[in-house]
Amino acid sequence: MIDGRAWLFWTACALVVASSTRNPLYVVILLMTIAVVDLRCSVDDSRRLPLSTVRFGLIAMPLSGIFNALTVHLGETTFFSLPRWIPLLGGPVTLEAFVFGVLNGLTLTTIFGGFSVFNRVLPARELIRLTPRAFHETGVVLSIALTFIPQAARSLRRIREAQAVRGHRMRGLRDWPPVFVPLLISSLERSMGLAEAMVARGYGAVSDRVQLVRTQILMVVGLITLLGGWIGWLLAPTGRLAATFALLTGGGLILGATWMAGQTVTHTSYRSRRWGWRETSVVLGSAFALAVFLLPLPGIGRDTFYYAPYPRLTLPGFDPLVGIAVLGLLVPARFGPQREML
Repeated sequence: MIDGRAWLFWTACALVVASSTRNPLYVVILLMTIAVVDLRCSVDDSRRLPLSTVRFGLIAMPLSGIFNALTVHLGETTFFSLPRWIPLLGGPVTLEAFVFGVLNGLTLTTIFGGFSVFNRVLPARELIRLTPRAFHETGVVLSIALTFIPQAARSLRRIREAQAVRGHRMRGLRDWPPVFVPLLISSLERSMGLAEAMVARGYGAVSDRVQLVRTQILMVVGLITLLGGWIGWLLAPTGRLAATFALLTGGGLILGATWMAGQTVTHTSYRSRRWGWRETSVVLGSAFALAVFLLPLPGIGRDTFYYAPYPRLTLPGFDPLVGIAVLGLLVPARFGPQREML
């Protein structure tokens, strides 16, 4: 199984790449890459989200296109015009505005697909391991919240099947109480059982830890430095180099304070995992895609990253090197299904 840190880096790179371009050709390649990784690496169907990536796209892209076409009155190809006296909606409804909205929905679908893969390939215990030690209690709460959705979906499916055997049919809102009430009761019982199990295992029964004064001072100085750098970046365009240095320094101080706070937490590992060549391959492939989109590398057609159908709809540009770079995120599919360790 690929280490959770490598999956976290892969997901972050996929999200950054999806947010760095509006070229539909690159976004489609990225979406197909995510779909292949999902098919190859996700074997636990119980962790599948109730709304698949395909269904999300079929909902998000048309709605985004319609909303953008009704609110953005730009473009030369007009479908029809609404009266000018209608607030926000008044004006021409154009093909270019609809296409731009569909592209935004396509980007949202790609981001949703990246999160879906991350949710399916990592079990709850890996999510807890990714949480810094200083926030281990928050990690437990987060993992419980993430596992509640698939558990509720499975319970809903079983309840509907049981009610269907009894002759119950879903025709409208009035038919939901026989399904919703058992689902609510089962969810409450599961929550109470989990709470009792955690109390029986001594969760939360620890002595109060007093953080060191230097850790608190380091965190305060980091927050002030980060805030100062952010304000300088916004209000002083000529001093952005110093503002960037302040941002990096403040972020480093905050990370250092978090690491120091985590050292006071007792930590044991039942089965430690080693960073191997598979994780290195995933990180290198993802970093290659990220570098092409973020760094000014020579020979890369950065003008193709940005595409707008205004004022007249045209075909987007395409750089084969950028398309190949996106395929760097395909590396996890090379290692096959991610089976959980017993």
